[in-house]
Amino acid sequence: MTTRAHTVAFQGIDPRPVEVQCALSPGLPGFSIVGLPDKAVSEARERVRAAMSALGLALPSKRITINLSPADLPKEGSHFDLPIALALMAALSIIPPEAAENTLALGELSLDGTLVPVLGALPAALAAAESGRTLLCPEACGAEAAWVGGTSVLAAGSLLGVMRHFTGAARLSPAQPGEVVETPNVPDLSDVKGQERAKRALEVAAAGRHHLLLVGSPGSGKSMLAKRLPGILPPLDAAEALETSMVHSLAGLLDAGGISRLRPFRDPHHTASRAAMVGGGRWAQPGEMSLAHNGVLFLDELPEYARDVLESLRQPIETGSVVVARANAHLRYPCRFLLVAAANPCKCGHMFDPAQACGRAPLCGDDYMGRLSGPLLDRFDIRLDVPPVSFSDLDTPSQSERSETVAARVAAARARQTDRFAGLDGVRVNADAEGALLEEIATPDAAGRALLRDAAERFGLTARGYHRVLKVARTIADLDGADQIARPHLAEALSYRVVIRETVA
Repeated sequence: MTTRAHTVAFQGIDPRPVEVQCALSPGLPGFSIVGLPDKAVSEARERVRAAMSALGLALPSKRITINLSPADLPKEGSHFDLPIALALMAALSIIPPEAAENTLALGELSLDGTLVPVLGALPAALAAAESGRTLLCPEACGAEAAWVGGTSVLAAGSLLGVMRHFTGAARLSPAQPGEVVETPNVPDLSDVKGQERAKRALEVAAAGRHHLLLVGSPGSGKSMLAKRLPGILPPLDAAEALETSMVHSLAGLLDAGGISRLRPFRDPHHTASRAAMVGGGRWAQPGEMSLAHNGVLFLDELPEYARDVLESLRQPIETGSVVVARANAHLRYPCRFLLVAAANPCKCGHMFDPAQACGRAPLCGDDYMGRLSGPLLDRFDIRLDVPPVSFSDLDTPSQSERSETVAARVAAARARQTDRFAGLDGVRVNADAEGALLEEIATPDAAGRALLRDAAERFGLTARGYHRVLKVARTIADLDGADQIARPHLAEALSYRVVIRETVA
């Protein structure tokens, strides 16, 4: 008789169903696993053998064959231990075969039978809900997996607990969803003295998820501003939290007993490789762009990044997803993030500072900013010059608004966009609007249309630039609570689009 249990193999964030089949046959005693397993899966036989021995369960003097079906799908990771053990215990009549067959399991076994937490419990819970099965996972993964809510989740601490549950000796209680309530340790926007225009640009970027480029001398506050952006962003809603946690679950970042509503903030160093940014490696793991999904990706010292890393940003910025291509797989990860970049205007950073002399200006700036391609710069909705902060601003007590005040306006603007795009797939904020939808929501009045036409001719706006101006203007109107885009909204949006210091173009 062949017994069956079920689990999943991960291809990106997509869980692929895998049937674990176990057959006992006469012959020389042996334990083999087939079905394209990797090294970690092949070693499962020793972990399963030791865990069952720790429970006083001896393997029979027969040939044990485990088949992971479909056989042409690569199986990677240690989470196959538990479903293999379930199928084997069902074959030995230790647990009812139908109980194993109606369960989708994942978990790594210690040699003493303890269940170790694994990656991917959240996507596995979605797969269990779709297949109508109960999810069985390690105790540490229960709060994460139960958050899906579409299926019963059983979280066991050991293989003994699993056996006692299926034999009826001690039933496991369904796991309860866990949400990590964190107090964000984000510095306040009121700490930034001066730079009122930059603070306004930060507010607009947060309200509509518009990509922002800050260019200024060292010490002008670019990084300081960017690190305060999470403090004015609204928390993740339920759908966004689920999407983000799916990626973080595969990356092993959900280790606090549940999921979080805080938006991710990723700030990779400028020496980061293309694989670190896009995703890849041996297991084709998600990169920094995907880990920043629904959050902020901050790239400080933008021209210092490798050219191939910078150019890899272009397509994901437009599509909101990235494909990690390997010889045996093409994995797609979501990466709809808010990109904030900071750069000095030249190598020394003081090209436009009147108090500092740069002997190579303007060639210094042309060479340095020339590392950024025109198509990449065109993808920034807001491009802002951040001037040095004067001593008078530093010496004056700050009168700036606190982050919570700005966050309230951002939340109100986001609420207007949520109502506007209700029922539309893939569109949540103004930055997502395209084509006919953008024309419908961002049609300016007559005065605004004339201003936009003159600006397009004078500054040579590309088609992408024209549409991004409309998106930013729509967000500015939302912050003002206006239904119609007016000339002042377009004027402010255009001021963010003008080429920085023109010599830097």
